[in-house]
Amino acid sequence: MNTSTTTAAAPATLDLGIGGMTCASCVSRVEKALRKVPGVTDAAVNLATESARVSFEPSEQIEARLRRAVRDAGYAPRAADALEQEEDASPWAGFAPVAVGLMLSFPLVVPMLGDLAGFHWMLPAWVQFALATPVQFILGARFYKAGWFALKALSGNMDLLVAIGTTSGWTLSVWLWLTAEPGTMAHLYFEASAVVVTLVLLGKWLEARAKRQTTAAIRSLHALRPDIAHLIGLEGEVDVPVGEVLVGDRLVVRPGERFPVDGTLLEGHTQVDESMLTGEPLPVAKDAGAKLTGGSINGEGRVVLQVGAVGSETVLAHIIRLVEDAQAAKAPIQRLVDKVSAVFVPVVLVIAVLTLLGWLWLGASGESAIIHAVAVLVIACPCALGLATPAAIMAGTGVAAKHGILIKDALALELAHKVDTVAFDKTGTLTVGQPRLTAFEVLPGNDEQRLLTVAASLQSGSEHPLARAVVQAAQARQLAVEAPDNLRAVPGRGSEGEVGVNSYLIGSLRWMEELGVGLGALQERATALQAQGATVSAMVERTTQGLTLRALLAFGDEPKPGAKEALATLRARGIRTVMISGDNRGAAEAMARRLGLRPEEGEVLAEVLPGDKAAMVVKLKEGGHTVAMVGDGVNDAPALAAADVGMAMGNGTDVAMHAAGITLMRGDPQLVAAALEVSDRTVAKIRQNLFWAFIYNVAGIPLAALGFLSPVIAGAAMAMSSVSVMSNALLLRRWRPRR
Repeated sequence: MNTSTTTAAAPATLDLGIGGMTCASCVSRVEKALRKVPGVTDAAVNLATESARVSFEPSEQIEARLRRAVRDAGYAPRAADALEQEEDASPWAGFAPVAVGLMLSFPLVVPMLGDLAGFHWMLPAWVQFALATPVQFILGARFYKAGWFALKALSGNMDLLVAIGTTSGWTLSVWLWLTAEPGTMAHLYFEASAVVVTLVLLGKWLEARAKRQTTAAIRSLHALRPDIAHLIGLEGEVDVPVGEVLVGDRLVVRPGERFPVDGTLLEGHTQVDESMLTGEPLPVAKDAGAKLTGGSINGEGRVVLQVGAVGSETVLAHIIRLVEDAQAAKAPIQRLVDKVSAVFVPVVLVIAVLTLLGWLWLGASGESAIIHAVAVLVIACPCALGLATPAAIMAGTGVAAKHGILIKDALALELAHKVDTVAFDKTGTLTVGQPRLTAFEVLPGNDEQRLLTVAASLQSGSEHPLARAVVQAAQARQLAVEAPDNLRAVPGRGSEGEVGVNSYLIGSLRWMEELGVGLGALQERATALQAQGATVSAMVERTTQGLTLRALLAFGDEPKPGAKEALATLRARGIRTVMISGDNRGAAEAMARRLGLRPEEGEVLAEVLPGDKAAMVVKLKEGGHTVAMVGDGVNDAPALAAADVGMAMGNGTDVAMHAAGITLMRGDPQLVAAALEVSDRTVAKIRQNLFWAFIYNVAGIPLAALGFLSPVIAGAAMAMSSVSVMSNALLLRRWRPRR
């Protein structure tokens, strides 16, 4: 059981494993039971993971109350990660009851096969009874137990339908056997009840095997965490459990080992395989000062790292949480399934009764009418209905995570396939995000070197990419940069402060225009630089005569590798692409053309202040468009939240990743199209699964009611419906991003 509280005011969440659920009706009943517990604000139950996520107001013994509610509903509360712990289970785990059922049922089926070959013979009635009864009441005990709890709760589930149907067939056979004329051999239906129970058990076993495969993504992520770390202590290098490692410790990682935690490389040089994090197979060179991620694989060098994050704060733990949250969440399409399943079993029971009465009214024998009603009960079990959506979501989010696409919730996964417009932030998303100072223009008579020193000193207190570019340019000239005084950032415009005894401002030309500063003799040069695609800023000095222009600064950035191809891929899918930039229009449009965008068609939104990005996204949504926003910075977070689907670059800030529904771990624009594609595939699987789940029932129930399906065939079809849904979902594991 995992408990996490987000804030003091927000409800706590708890993951609880639940054993014994078999169908969508079980899901509905457990959710109702959990929501009745005082303090619970919401409960979502997932049949595929056999778990519940409960939101509640913290109170005394709330966990015990939730467990009791699950048990009182007829199910078994257990550890939330119980399914994950089955990773080492044999492929044949749990097959023993099925094997016993097959051995006892096979002799009952042999005479039926003989009939097809023209041999008419039958086992003695007492032998049939002896073979069928253990299957019915020992192997089938689980159906009676779960069905009884469903009845007590005045609801129904798969177990109740199986229990009623097979018991009816077994009871009818006993009655026909005991009331038969001496010396005659009545036609008995022991084989129907025994085979149906066995087939249902077989279907549930195959379903459990498939579930273990759908949780493979989570288990493989857990397996990336080593158990032991090599700690450099007072007495040299010692091995300690990873759980005892503290932030600030120094660890040794040998060639070929996984990094146990996140940290910074202190000593050594190596190549690191980060494919578990980014999906990128090529190793990345790491030198002293580089960031290291727990779970990635060290290459050929022995290195020493300083621990930066442990436990739940590591990148890997964050990834695992995102995948678990996505797999535990319910997709909006599931609401339809929940509504159907709430009334499904009662409706099936009514149809079975009507089938019985209808056949009797038509003059059929009592045994024939009962058998047709039994077939209706067996074919109608809604197992596949409950598995259709969660199985596809688990497979889709799992394979996406493997390729560096982290999907936070099922809503983002379902909405992404509807996206028809993708808006990109420019800097750091479509461009490298590391601008450099390409020109420093001063008015005649000014000392260029002194002014560049002043500009770098003023910018040395800022982390803005443009500020860093100025500092780097000054350092390249070996100029002495000093710390500024009274530095103040003006969001979306620039900064001002004091260097020495003088006060200066550096910022955008728009800010200069607002302040009434003219460019004078540098106006023509500024226009030319902008036409070349440069981002132009100005530096002014605050003097007794007011603000006086001192210099122009031009910055250039480069498109990210693959960005142009990524935009072309989206356009080929019929998706409109838009670039949002705070740059002046000339610079923004010049970069847009390098990326293959078409400014004349409205694909560039320039001179957008950081606070206005969200409003631009809302404007793009007008007319019913479904918009995805792709960004990487803190100032992108409102826009990511405003979009239908927010996509954060994994090389960006934590704020952006928290605001987004999807995180692209590689920071590669080509992953945007891949994320939309995996959403398409997953939603397609959900629809296919729901189609097959419904078609088994919609087609099967009338056929059974009309007498075209025997209970044995109905049982086989019901078992196969669950297996086919799980198998179809597992096909998603073969998905690969296109290049």
